[in-house]
Amino acid sequence: MIPRTVYEAEHEMFRDSVSKFLETEVVPFHAQWEKDGQVDRELWRKAGAQGFLVPTAPEEYGGVGADYRYNAILNEELGRTGATGIGWPLHSDIAVPYLMNFGNEEQKQRFLPGCISGDIVTAIAMTEPGAGSDLKGIKTTAVADGDDFILNGSKTFITNGQHADVVVVVAKTDAGAGAAGISLLLVEAGMDGFEKGSNLEKLGMKAQDTSELFFNDVRVPRANLLGEEGKGFVYLMQELPQERLQIALVAIASMEAALDYTTDYVKERKAFNKQISDFQNTQFKLAEMDAEVTAMRVFLDRCLELHIQGGLDPVTASKAKLLSTELQGKVLDQCLQLHGGYGFMWEYPIARAYADARVQRIYGGTSEVMKLIIARDRLA
Repeated sequence: MIPRTVYEAEHEMFRDSVSKFLETEVVPFHAQWEKDGQVDRELWRKAGAQGFLVPTAPEEYGGVGADYRYNAILNEELGRTGATGIGWPLHSDIAVPYLMNFGNEEQKQRFLPGCISGDIVTAIAMTEPGAGSDLKGIKTTAVADGDDFILNGSKTFITNGQHADVVVVVAKTDAGAGAAGISLLLVEAGMDGFEKGSNLEKLGMKAQDTSELFFNDVRVPRANLLGEEGKGFVYLMQELPQERLQIALVAIASMEAALDYTTDYVKERKAFNKQISDFQNTQFKLAEMDAEVTAMRVFLDRCLELHIQGGLDPVTASKAKLLSTELQGKVLDQCLQLHGGYGFMWEYPIARAYADARVQRIYGGTSEVMKLIIARDRLA
């Protein structure tokens, strides 16, 4: 085994507390939350009380000012336990950083303390019915009207959509300016004209509330403009490496967990009067997966180190997401196969992991988009 050097002693202490919290406050209830289509809202406040939400937030807003490795540990432990219904990564790693990095002081004072305590749940609304990875193709508009913007449009597949109190909405403030006409607006639940659609029924991640959002002449104060008008696309591009690293971290933890419980299963399960682990095919499959997962872990730990140092570039982040999520699909498929018919039963963790993993190659930029980014850099 190659020792991991990216974490220090205090990080592993934090991991222990996260693991214990998940085992007591999440794992016993996750199956019911899958049926409900969302987690208990009180879980967010419990997590906030433990310092699990936005660990990187500065102390002056109620945070602990930790480095991103604390976020990474949360992602890894969620991936390990299969607790995919919890939208903390979207909140802490993706949505709130826009507020932290581009918000003004008034916005930070107004929203960050609640984001850290769990009283405010955030979401980011990029995807539309007709625009996913192609962010330049969004149709949602925000037309200036005095001290406000009039927001119209719709978004879909929005994680934390039902629970969200504040949504970072990607909209066109200048429809004729292309990418330079995209801005980010902070839309608050309860604003007139802002409606949440039904909770969407999905293939996997069944406990995660995912929704359509509708904006009908929503009057958003200019004070809720995030950063500069027309800079939204630039901000999105700056934050995507962290989002893609977060997805990769969940992927590798999911693979490692699946490999562990699949190994336990084949040692216990018998076929043709001998353990499945005695078959050469089983041994070869486990060996191949073990080697590939080990190599992926080393690569992703290096990506994490680069990110902490501020050096994770968009192309490397795209490579991390592409390779990790494609390998995740392959490993979980092979682990399910080794479970036989039981692997197809929802009560077995491999079935849940298999279903949950499929979207990893889609959100945050599809595998095909990752390949385009990498190829353009190679051919430049």
